[in-house]
Amino acid sequence: MKMHDQKLQVSALTDLNEELENYFRNTIIPQLFIDASLTLRKFTPPAMKQFSLQESDIGKPIADVKENFRFPSILENIQQVIDSGEILEKEIQTIDFRWYQMNILPYIVRKSNKTNGVIITFVEITMRIRDLKEQERLIAEHELLLDTISHDIKTPLTSLGLTIEMLKALPDKSMERFPLLLEKVENSLRKMKDVIFDLTDSRNHQQKYKAFPELISFEHIVEDARLTLAPQILESGAIINTEIEVSEMMFVRRKLRSIVYNLVNNAIKYQAAGRAPIITIRTALEEGYVTITVSDNGMGIAKENLNTVFTKFQRLNNEVEGTGVGLYLVREIVDYAGGKITVESKIGKGSSFKVHLKLEH
Repeated sequence: MKMHDQKLQVSALTDLNEELENYFRNTIIPQLFIDASLTLRKFTPPAMKQFSLQESDIGKPIADVKENFRFPSILENIQQVIDSGEILEKEIQTIDFRWYQMNILPYIVRKSNKTNGVIITFVEITMRIRDLKEQERLIAEHELLLDTISHDIKTPLTSLGLTIEMLKALPDKSMERFPLLLEKVENSLRKMKDVIFDLTDSRNHQQKYKAFPELISFEHIVEDARLTLAPQILESGAIINTEIEVSEMMFVRRKLRSIVYNLVNNAIKYQAAGRAPIITIRTALEEGYVTITVSDNGMGIAKENLNTVFTKFQRLNNEVEGTGVGLYLVREIVDYAGGKITVESKIGKGSSFKVHLKLEH
């Protein structure tokens, strides 16, 4: 009987080991298994390919193969998880300029309830980070362009206004100054024309940024916003909840990211004093539209200001850093797509922005 039980246990362990080996062979995620003595015990085939590991590396101290990962603090991060027993998640950039989402999970032995090593997973996010950086660059360029146009047109406009006032003040018989003043008017008009021409010309050369609708996972868009706003989320202690009923939608990826980014960014910036932001992002189907709602528990907007929050350069609180462009851009994107955006808010309670996007977009 005892021999029979042992055979059953061996058989069960063999089946379990076979299942694990099948998992290791077929997973597409690079994973490392490192014990408490910082020895590399196992890795999945994608890790072998991604980090140039070999079967002979198994059993070596991780310190001997750390250069394969090209990430200088990996040993310290592993030891931190072993000592604390807590999961470590971070975005890392290797020296070959690739980006990864790295998760280090403690391997806990149930009987002793002790951490006996770690499991490390790597998900490459290089393209996502590049997209986010490009988006940030385009937004920065847009804001810079607005500031430049405002400055460059303001100067000739001021000059033009002063010259017109001087023309008005000329006595009927004092026309000797008229040609000079007229030249000033022409110069001011020429300057504004040059600014507008430069703007049009630059837009013609930016067609490479033109994008087209595609089927997008909304969860990925939310994750992109989290990545971009990670420092602000950490500093403010913001909590972002999601209630996703519509997971996929047709839209221009860069524009959808801009919508979510700006709404979440505002929810963090305009947090109420004394409490961390709690932000809820919802999607749903409503009468031929996909709706995206971003609600917060922030300082709120006075009723008399609800109609002006989408106005370009309109800022309702000068104590909060910003340009007054974000909500204007959101409305422009939504309007251009044939949708609409609405807002409900109460002072001291928070705000809720709802974007309606037509299903065909």
